[in-house]
Amino acid sequence: MDSLGETIRKLREEKELPLRTVAAFLDIDQAILSKIERGQRNANREQVVKLAEFFKIKENDLLVSWLSDKLVYEVADEDVALKALQVAEEKVKYQKKNKK
Repeated sequence: MDSLGETIRKLREEKELPLRTVAAFLDIDQAILSKIERGQRNANREQVVKLAEFFKIKENDLLVSWLSDKLVYEVADEDVALKALQVAEEKVKYQKKNKK
């Protein structure tokens, strides 16, 4: 499973685009984009949405990758990570159901 950064790099390389082109579209320095691709820095939601637009892919696909990276970063070192994620899933379902 690729991280968001790995996905971005693959998309960029498939289109044979330099970092500077994608970074310019995002209005960020190419060093920042490079760090995002290597997993040394996190993109924000707005950047993820813009990347989906730039690469003409489904926004939800990149947002799922982005959010899953955030979750993994937060819980990866915890012994009860999987259980916590299962409980979180139930809480999300409960909140969505009760918002209707």
